[in-house]
Formats: sequence, structure tokens, C-alpha cells
Amino acid sequence: MGAAATAIWGRAEQQDFRSRVRGTLLGSALGDALGAPLAGLGLDAIRTAYGADGLTDLAPAYGRRGAVTAATQLGLFTVDGLIRAQVRRDTGAWHPPTDVHRAHRRWAATQHEWGPDERRKDDGWLAREEWLYARRDPGRACLLGFGDEAMGTLDAPRNPAELGTGAAVRSAPFGLLVGWEPQLVLQLAVECAVQSHGHPAAYLAAGAQAVLVHGLARGESLDGAVQHTLALLATRPGHEPVTSALRQALGAVRQGMPSAARVEALALPSVDGGAGDVLGAAVYCALVCEDIRHGLTLAVNHGGDSVGTGVLAGALLGALHGETALPPGWLAELEGRPTILSLADDFAMEMTQGPALHGPGASAPGWLARYPRG
Repeated sequence: MGAAATAIWGRAEQQDFRSRVRGTLLGSALGDALGAPLAGLGLDAIRTAYGADGLTDLAPAYGRRGAVTAATQLGLFTVDGLIRAQVRRDTGAWHPPTDVHRAHRRWAATQHEWGPDERRKDDGWLAREEWLYARRDPGRACLLGFGDEAMGTLDAPRNPAELGTGAAVRSAPFGLLVGWEPQLVLQLAVECAVQSHGHPAAYLAAGAQAVLVHGLARGESLDGAVQHTLALLATRPGHEPVTSALRQALGAVRQGMPSAARVEALALPSVDGGAGDVLGAAVYCALVCEDIRHGLTLAVNHGGDSVGTGVLAGALLGALHGETALPPGWLAELEGRPTILSLADDFAMEMTQGPALHGPGASAPGWLARYPRG
């Protein structure tokens, strides 16, 4: 996180960065909440339930409107892990994949405990948020990957046949490390993805999502970010399913008006496509829709992975446009919004003003209580 931690940030730059961080995390969560009621439904069933246009507004899932799934939970713990990695850098014991793995292990604990009352103090504030202990259809690969202390690596990945989106949907926060070079963002996202999803189509889709968000957070156009991502992926073994899906998304933009059928054609998994196909559909939705409401509803109304497409598209649109472009009516009902905002602002502050919080000449005890070095 070197350059991001040491750069001199002007006030306008800090405000823009915070808006994009908030936009990314909130946009991702909105896509999650919008897609959650559609999980497991085909396009015909969606239209039967919600009308010819499909779902166009938040609908109940898990007993309430605006509820999020394990995808958002894991994304928040990814952010927590990245902040704590930066704080731990002062100790000389700096290895971000390990810190992110520890954070995801804290998430895994929430899936087996009733609440935060018995959590250790050094688990930090996020693990004490009671709403995160709701079990929201966590993927088997994530439960297995974070079920013990063994950490998957590229040489020995966990669940090597797993093609799903469980790693990709938690990977947008890596892209918010705007002081890193894109190839390092890709490497970190991939190293963290293989902790639960060991197939190249899954972990390279996770890396691609991180690089896309990284480009957008640094002010690139989405088309430009896609081109840069394709160039980086081309050097990675097993990249073909993901790069093919991204190229198909670019080609679909020129095929006429957006439609649910076109999104479904992109999103439904091909042989060895998996998460790459879902990412391609999300990129397509973000490319053809400047309006975030339209982009998110387009992303979830299909018979594929509605949650995955919604989460990925929401992160891209939020990083591209910032938090003020998000639909306020949806934000008002979003589960966990105060937590998401607090974590987003903490991340932005750490990345822009970290040395003032825990550098050699400064120490903020309250910050270290929130993000312990242990």
C-alpha cells in the first residue's frame, strides 16, 4: 500500500477518493440486496413474480427489504483485513494475504456463533457488529476455505475445482488500493481468491474485478479499464475463460438495445466459464447503463447468478460514479448501511492519512482499538 500511504493528498483528492470508496462498497451492497430475492429463479419465474419488466425495486429477502447476503459480509471483512494489514505494517510483519485471510476467518466465525458477545477484544469492531452474524446463504467453498487456519496459495489453492463467484464478489476492495500498481492489485486479489476458489476462472475473475475497480477509482473510463485488465490477464495461465467473457461483453455493447436475454446469454456459465461469465455480464451492464438504477436492475433480472452479477456491477458503477449517483431511496433501506459507511470512511482515512494515525511519530489508541495489530 506504499504509495497510497505516503502520498500527499489534497482535500479535493481525498473527497473524491472517499466518494468512490463509498460508492464501491454501497453500490456492491445494493446490487446484492437487489439480486437476493431472485436467487434460484429463472427469467420466466422472475417475470411471473414481478411483472414483464422483472424486478425494478428492492423486494423482501430474508424477511426484509434491502437485505444483503454473505457476499456483502465477506466484502466488508476484506476491507477490514486491508486496513489491518496497513496498521500491522508498522510492526514489520506485513503480509496482506495473511491479514485478509485472518479477516475472512473472523467472518467464518460469525457463521457458527450466535453473536459477538464472546468475541476476543483483538478481533476489532467489525466482528462485534451483531447484524453480521446472520447466516445469508454462504457458499460452501468459502465455508471450507476459511473453516481452518490452513491458507490456500497459488501453488496449493483451496477448492481447486471451484468455478463460482464467491471470491470475485469480495474482491472490489483490492481495487481501492489506488496507490498500488495494477499488476500488484491483480496479484493480491488472486492470492486472496485462491484461499477459497482455486480454479483459474474463479480466481482470475476476482483479480479482474479488482483491476477494473482500480482503474475506475483512479479516474479511468470503464472501457479503458477493461482494455488494461485484458492486457494484464493475458500474462496469466488459464486466463482464456475470463478474457473471452470480457471480450464478449465488449462485443455485446454493439449489438443493439440492452435486454434481459442478452444479459442472460452472457451470464449463464459456459464450459469452464463460471465466475468469468458472470463478470462479463456485470461489465456489460455497467458499460451500457450510465444510470445506476437501470444498470443494477438489468444486472439482476436473468436466470443466472443474480446476486453475483448485481454485486459486481454495483461495485463497478459505484467506483465509476461515486456515492452521490446511487439511488437514495434504495440506500435508505439498505441493511447495514451505517456499518458500510463507517468502514468505507475508515478505509479512506487509513489510505490517505495512515501515518497520522499510527506512524512513528503518532499513535491514535482509538484507531488501534478498532483495528488491532494482533
